Amino acid sequence: MDVHQCVSFMLVSQNRVLLEKRGAERDTDAGMTNIPGGHMESGEEQKDTLMRELMEELQVTPVRSQYLCSLYHPTSELQLIHYYVVTQWQGEITALEAECVEWFDINPDNVTIDADKVALKEYQRLSAHLILK
Repeated sequence: MDVHQCVSFMLVSQNRVLLEKRGAERDTDAGMTNIPGGHMESGEEQKDTLMRELMEELQVTPVRSQYLCSLYHPTSELQLIHYYVVTQWQGEITALEAECVEWFDINPDNVTIDADKVALKEYQRLSAHLILK
């Protein structure tokens, strides 16, 4: 089975995280609330995907970010999601691909996908120790 590399990003501000609600017509995870992200393109590095996907999905550019963890997410394809925490960005957040985006308390119960739940728990566990660049 092919593994599809993805990058997801947790925009964090004032102990809240920006989550997306996926449209009902999406091929994977339709209608679910999750951490936004997208597939890596051939030859792309994780940081390149982070920059591109943030612009494509939210119309922002990360200023301060830090790698958090990588987790598998089995859906219609097997995804390996590389999670990043973004605490500073440029631009006004605009939902370009999701049905909507909203700020939520950082709580694993606010997302549908198991990998996202684990990533939020990992953020809670490590947040005091993250060194954001």
